[in-house]
Parts: sequence; C-alpha cells; structure tokens
Amino acid sequence: MATGLSNKLTGQIGEYLACAELGRRGLIATTFTGNVPEFDLIVCNDMLQTIPIQVKTTRGKTWPSRADLWLDIEINEVTRKQVNRGKKPIEHPDLVFICIALGAAHGEDQFFICKKTDIQNACISSYVKWMEPKDWIRPINYKSLDNRYGVEDLLQFKNNWALVEQLLTRSNRRETPTLD
Repeated sequence: MATGLSNKLTGQIGEYLACAELGRRGLIATTFTGNVPEFDLIVCNDMLQTIPIQVKTTRGKTWPSRADLWLDIEINEVTRKQVNRGKKPIEHPDLVFICIALGAAHGEDQFFICKKTDIQNACISSYVKWMEPKDWIRPINYKSLDNRYGVEDLLQFKNNWALVEQLLTRSNRRETPTLD
C-alpha cells in the first residue's frame, strides 16, 4: 500500500531522473521539489532558452488523474449517470509532460515525453473506454471521477526527448533579452 511518504519519494525520484536524463542530452535542468503549481522542472539550453516541464511518476503502469480536469462531466443525481459534455479547454496545452514508469531495477525506467494536450487525449480515451461499457454509471461511487492513463496510452511518446529540443529551439526564435 502506498503511503504519503512513498508517494513523495516516487515523485522526487522521477524529478531527479528527468533532470539526469536531460543533463545527458546537454541540457541544464533543475527541480522545484513540488513548490510550483503548474510545473516541476525548468530546462535550459546553451542559448539560455528555457521551458517548464511537468513530471509524473509511477511505480506501476498507470498514472492517476481526474476525468473532470480534461472533460466537461455532468452528474445526473437521479440516474447516477455521468454525462460527457466533451473536451474541456485547458491552460498551457503545449506544456511538456515527462511521464516516468519506474522500473524494478536501475536502468529499467521508461520515459514518455509529450505535451499536456497529449495527456488530455490519453485521459479522455482511457476514461471513455472504461465508462462506455458501464453506460456511464460508476459501479461503486457514482460521483467518482478517478481516472487512470497508462503506459499503453503513451507508447508513441516513449523516449521522445526530441520534443524538448524542438520546443527549446522554437523558444530560441522568440526575441530574448541580451545579458550585458
């Protein structure tokens, strides 16, 4: 059973693994140890261009989320049915997510690098796939919006480190102040 401490440690391990992997690719990365609401790391290239990154880490094969972060869901109190009103607009759709599935041993970790919109699509897909056979009625707690997205939902983004480089390069095209 996961405890609060083990969850904190899992998150910390993930943030430092992400920093180490980015460092291997010639980038500077630093963690904020959970003290910034929207992101966990800042990554910088040799041109001093930066991007924020959100890190999600699991010791299993799925990451927790809430369906109502990604979907507009109404709950009918009479029928106990959840009604999917469609995809929600999200803030910072290009925010980079590094999702890490920790391996049992050193070197067995899996990294999935994508944008927040990709996470939204994975969450929606997994929630709809789970809820449709249940006719949109949760079996235990009809108000629950617990959602999981898994490794299988992110396979196309495995080791997609090029996304970070691409966004830093795009960031480099913007006007930046010079250091005098």
